[in-house]
Amino acid sequence: MGDAGKGPRVTPKAALDEIASHAEPGRAEEMRAYHKVARRYLGVPNPVLNDLARDWRQALPVDARVELARGLWESDVFEARLAAAKLLTQARIRPDDGVWALIASWVPEFDSWAIADHACLAGQRRLVADPARIEQVAGWTESPHLWTRRAALVITLPWAKMNFPSEADLAIRDRVLGWAAGYVPDREWFIQKAVGWWIRDLSKHDAARARAFLDSHGAGLKPFALREASKYL
Repeated sequence: MGDAGKGPRVTPKAALDEIASHAEPGRAEEMRAYHKVARRYLGVPNPVLNDLARDWRQALPVDARVELARGLWESDVFEARLAAAKLLTQARIRPDDGVWALIASWVPEFDSWAIADHACLAGQRRLVADPARIEQVAGWTESPHLWTRRAALVITLPWAKMNFPSEADLAIRDRVLGWAAGYVPDREWFIQKAVGWWIRDLSKHDAARARAFLDSHGAGLKPFALREASKYL
């Protein structure tokens, strides 16, 4: 993947140049039309970003990774923001307070499901590593910003998917179900979709809680979200 990831530091400009070198003709226009958010698109496929981010993760210490991710995000280039999130998506990172702080700082800037989902995937690892961070996530549920509210459900998806949750995990699961219940009257499509997604994933691991949620709140969901939530029940 070139020489960008071989040294002790990779500048955001060098990383962005490396990403751009993999652009495919015509792809940027297709991506802009698909994502419908006004920003720069380079036209680089996701597997290439995966490879670049992996190489940079392996080459760089945590603090350098955080700084590279920060610079890539600040470029506001679509692929750079995805790469920034991928740089920080890792089960074990020590220390990780700076990683969590950076991911959390991105949340108010979310404006696209693809970027938000990549960042939340990185955030999920850090939340599982330190579940006390759920207190910060709880504040997101009160945000006037659609994508911040949605992020509270997407970043907590690991608690919908646990097969052997501890008592502490069950407490978080129930807490998030409370947030989801509070979201039911929200008519925003992406919020309804996120509720349906959370309950759908939960239903594969804890059908009783999923059914109880739908018994109480299903009638308030939009039909498409109810179908999503009940898909496996």
